[in-house]
Amino acid sequence: MNLDNCPRCGKLFAKNFRDVCPVCIREIDNEYQLCADYLRKYKGAIIGELSDQTGVSIKQITKFIREGRISMVNAPNMSYACESCGIPIRESHICESCRKRLLKDKTQMFENEAKKSEQSDKLNPEKVAYRGLTEYKDR
Repeated sequence: MNLDNCPRCGKLFAKNFRDVCPVCIREIDNEYQLCADYLRKYKGAIIGELSDQTGVSIKQITKFIREGRISMVNAPNMSYACESCGIPIRESHICESCRKRLLKDKTQMFENEAKKSEQSDKLNPEKVAYRGLTEYKDR
């Protein structure tokens, strides 16, 4: 039996397929039901309004959206914050501009690593000589 502390309430529980205790699972399900009922009545609600009217945290509502429990199709005004910059988005974890910035940074990092590798090859004569030998073997 695998025991763990519930990250939500701190109580000790027998860990099962979910990472929270049975009491917190019921509370989360009740919070979901409150959100689902409110969204059925007010389809145009935004995340802040939903949180204020139901008492459910924005973080938990965002988790419901990411889990697919709250459908964005049925809530046309619903959006949540980009994990990087905080602007409202309707899909994924980060917005398009942050995604582009991360890809650019990744490309630049690889280019910098390649330049460092080339510089270390120039400074290390053993590698340069070895590279020259392999080039002549192919001829």
